[in-house]
Amino acid sequence: MSAKNINTHLIEIQDYFKAAISVDCVIFGFDENELKVLLIESDLKEFKGKWSLLGDIMHPDEDIETAAYRVLRERTGLENVYMEQVQAFGGINRHPAGRVITIAYYSLVNIEHVELKTHSNELHWHAVKDIRQMAFDHREILATCLERLQRKVIDQPVGFNLLPRKFSLRELQNLYEAILDVKLDRRNFRKKFFAMDYLIDLNEEEQEVRHRPAKLYKFNQEKYNQRHKKSLGF
Repeated sequence: MSAKNINTHLIEIQDYFKAAISVDCVIFGFDENELKVLLIESDLKEFKGKWSLLGDIMHPDEDIETAAYRVLRERTGLENVYMEQVQAFGGINRHPAGRVITIAYYSLVNIEHVELKTHSNELHWHAVKDIRQMAFDHREILATCLERLQRKVIDQPVGFNLLPRKFSLRELQNLYEAILDVKLDRRNFRKKFFAMDYLIDLNEEEQEVRHRPAKLYKFNQEKYNQRHKKSLGF
């Protein structure tokens, strides 16, 4: 291709480079027996009074995953938490500033460990089941990430990332019911988890509770890792 043809080609495709890439993080937490998501009040006039996911434009020197972890760290103070890329959202008019393609991630955090980094606009945990309208296309992104989480917890014990290190079987069942939005049979639920043998009995009970104290357990991450590697053929 001649220099003239190259220059002509670059001029023809210059509009293809007029787009930004962002990341949006659906940060799930579990509190008061409800699945919650961390939202921030939009500071754009087009979405005044509406809530949005936590996100940012990807910096020129970042890869996508680095940008996602930066957003999580700057807003929650957490690092090394469970995070999974879900999919891209590229609606032509999804952002009022211009063409912005966003990559959605969801993460699972223990709310007790989160120190919210607030700015000029508010930052709050919202019950997922109560959310109706959001800024941008963030309601669609939230719904998509929730569906991914629901499929994931059926096959893998990722939900333990939302619980404290010590938890009761009641708390564990409440978590799964909140994620799946179903009522589970108590006996069958416990039978299933004991059969998987991923729970370690701590020989402790709940303290300072109004109901009858329940036994406490923790997740056996080491045993799960061993079985997972074996299933992959390692």
